[in-house]
Amino acid sequence: MKAYSLAWGKHRLDFGKRTCIMGVLNVTPDSFSDGGKFFTFDDAVAQGYKLFEDGADILDIGGESTRPFSNPVSEEEEILRVVPVIEKLSKRIPIPISIDTTKAGVAEQAIKAGASMINDVSSLSFDPKMANVAVDYGVPVILMHMLGNPKTMQIEPSYDDLIGEIKTFLENAIDQAENKGISRLKIIIDPGIGFGKTVGHNLLLIQRLHEFKTLKVPIMIGTSRKAFIRNLLKDNTVEEINADSAMVEIGTQASVAAAILNGAHIVRVHDVANTRITVKIIDAIKNAQNFL
Repeated sequence: MKAYSLAWGKHRLDFGKRTCIMGVLNVTPDSFSDGGKFFTFDDAVAQGYKLFEDGADILDIGGESTRPFSNPVSEEEEILRVVPVIEKLSKRIPIPISIDTTKAGVAEQAIKAGASMINDVSSLSFDPKMANVAVDYGVPVILMHMLGNPKTMQIEPSYDDLIGEIKTFLENAIDQAENKGISRLKIIIDPGIGFGKTVGHNLLLIQRLHEFKTLKVPIMIGTSRKAFIRNLLKDNTVEEINADSAMVEIGTQASVAAAILNGAHIVRVHDVANTRITVKIIDAIKNAQNFL
């Protein structure tokens, strides 16, 4: 796997030798997994610190759910949810904090509060000012593929050439980011598992993740507790499986292992402690020659 180094401000991330773990902190009442669990300030701060202690390399904080069919929240509400949590955690933990948002105003306030990365599921397209914020503050960006928007993305998603179309989308997103002044050295891509994809699409993306290495930037993937895992585990039962259940976590770790073996540099997960174990073993398998 090609190695990348990302250095900015007081932070440095090395990708390739060891898989990096991004811990998810949803400060929302309605996320598909853990929605409402960490909605209060104290609970959110405690969970953020736990994710750091469990071994997260990056902490990703979001104040607006992007689950399928979710409704957007106002910029003011999003800021109220995330900024106090970021202010508190940035003083307690040394790892980079990523702000998961599509709004430039939220990103700017989050960075002023201590965040140092932008994770934008719209690839900077929902808010034309987002790229300017990234440039002005010199922070890395994560560009993700999504078909449509969270409200519409899971209404019969279809592709003529799944991998080709997503690669072209991300290639264009990288070009547009560079044209707006963002260095390619500060760009990470995410193929967008579950964002306008069927179960089959998600499985194929994981299987063929290595094909995205031609874009020559680090690859992040977020399979954690997603609907495709729950649907695969349902078999013929009609009952929905709870996203936070033990069996879904085991399924998540299987998908994480496959993603790492197929080229992921960063895995975005809810359970960092379990993922740390998976990463340690799969990275060892990938680097087996070092043990000879």
